[in-house]
Amino acid sequence: MTRILQITDTHIVAPGHLANGVVDTGSALAATVETIAACKDRIGAIDLVVVTGDLTDHGTPDEFSEFQRLMVPLDLPMIAVPGNHDTRETMRAAFKTLPWMPSEGPINIRVDLEDVTILALDTLVEGAPYGALSQTTLDWLRKMMAHADETPVLLAMHHPPVASGIALMDRQGLRNSEELAAILSGCETQCRIVAGHLHRNVASLFAGHLTSVCPGTSHAVTLDLGPSPNNTLTMEPGGMQLHCFGEDTTTHTLPVGVFDGPFDFLP
Repeated sequence: MTRILQITDTHIVAPGHLANGVVDTGSALAATVETIAACKDRIGAIDLVVVTGDLTDHGTPDEFSEFQRLMVPLDLPMIAVPGNHDTRETMRAAFKTLPWMPSEGPINIRVDLEDVTILALDTLVEGAPYGALSQTTLDWLRKMMAHADETPVLLAMHHPPVASGIALMDRQGLRNSEELAAILSGCETQCRIVAGHLHRNVASLFAGHLTSVCPGTSHAVTLDLGPSPNNTLTMEPGGMQLHCFGEDTTTHTLPVGVFDGPFDFLP
């Protein structure tokens, strides 16, 4: 079995600062790393960590450096794509020594593992909250899917191609999802789509493929399904997702934190 751990929307700020003036995102990411260490014997070996964007809150070199420092104890192979709070060239510079980082253009990544191929897509539109797949990215994905074999594909990105019902977040989603659908609709390869951006655990179908949105590690976008024009955040528990590929394909959501137990069920 191949296990992919998805982390998203860490929104790291410089040490001593709080995201949005209220969220200690650095402590939340440290707690996330501790959670993984505490449960690794129960969930098994993790083959890859995929970070689906918004690693930082403002896309500065100091924030990327702090993200890297907090992730060091995890000691697992990792790839990452940018979110709308990141800046592409600063992120490229931060990870330039790692083999998965392309030297130019969109940060699109392919990783082939035993039971799954990961295709991570860059949806960043610099300076905009919404996302889009550039023509370069669409052409790259079309080529990857055209040559896909029977190995399942995990398609990872920051902006989800599906609506959540949270009005403003949906307006800030993936703008050209219909072009993505056109590529995936005729694909016979088993494909799982994963994303971030919404800071919530959301599941849907897109172009006939199961799509899951991973909660952020520190805070949630408030679940407001009314017409409110404003986004707010709520201090709900952070989380991450574990995507397992093998004889079956499953996704588990793990809350951030170390909790009492396990306890035996009474007869």
